[in-house]
Amino acid sequence: MVENLSALIDTVQKNCTIADARHARDMTMCTFLLEMREYYRWEMEIPYGARLPKEELGDWLNARESLWDTVEEEEFAPLPLNEIGIDPFEADDINRALLPLGLVYSSGLGHFRKPHFVLAELKRAEMREGVQVLVAGCEYARDLIAPPAAMRGGAIFLRMDAVRRLLWNKYEEWQWKEKDTALGRAFAHYDCERDIERGLDRMAEAESEAMILHEVGEARAESMLGADWNTMLGQLTSRHAELLVRAVRDHLADCLMTLPTLIEREAHGSLHFYLANFSGLRRALFPALPQAYESWLNNRDSAKLARTVAAAQAHWLDTALQLTSTYHRDPEHGDAHLNALAGSDLASLKR
Repeated sequence: MVENLSALIDTVQKNCTIADARHARDMTMCTFLLEMREYYRWEMEIPYGARLPKEELGDWLNARESLWDTVEEEEFAPLPLNEIGIDPFEADDINRALLPLGLVYSSGLGHFRKPHFVLAELKRAEMREGVQVLVAGCEYARDLIAPPAAMRGGAIFLRMDAVRRLLWNKYEEWQWKEKDTALGRAFAHYDCERDIERGLDRMAEAESEAMILHEVGEARAESMLGADWNTMLGQLTSRHAELLVRAVRDHLADCLMTLPTLIEREAHGSLHFYLANFSGLRRALFPALPQAYESWLNNRDSAKLARTVAAAQAHWLDTALQLTSTYHRDPEHGDAHLNALAGSDLASLKR
């Protein structure tokens, strides 16, 4: 066992707090409050569905923002796993020490360069297409935002706790909405209304698999796009440009791996859930996909859906290469050029 597990947890959590102090308030107020509610639920170990104590939550939120003010300028601390400590972004070195002990660690930069750190129980490790997959269970330290799955340092990191929290929040949200939707069909597929706990367990397993497929698709896409793509992504300063670039890569990854596999496996619940979350810029860029989904709903013939996805592979690869070329022709103004594509010229990118 780690010589001093509590010190390790405290250090990772301190780094999480510093990351939140620097970035959490960049979110819109609505998103910020929703994320803080769920973070409070995790930190206080409050069960899903239990009502949150309004006064205590308000006091906690004020105290957390005060804490952020005191740590915002601090440096991230090395993890106490040897005499000199290990840089918190050296996840490979850290996991070499932790994986044999049944622990797993992840760190990296997410959307808009926000650092993410998490220390958790290791549920399992496996290989997919030469890529290591690390599946985390109970989380001992984490930051405000909890991406359920991500590619970190060439490995796929899946967080089962975050997957289940995401599904529960979607289920609560759906209770107030129209039932006959893609989201409703997903919950019906897993029989969630009859037995929510068992249904969410089954759904979490299925959707975690879909998330792994997406990350494997990202690995495939990355090998096709080359180093110029990651250079561009690392240099973008415009949020709109970054959202566009990430949306195009997501489409390429899903058309290469996620969607063909789900269609081949007849994973209907996951297809419903995928379309339920197909919104915003991703939906605006790829209107052909929801159209093919609606056609599939009517006749249950997956051939058109499969053809739409297969045909889109080349389109999204070409589009991604176009974005890379546009940026690198004039890196000094690359953000502005990509913003133009995300605005008036968006139609030229659609599939």
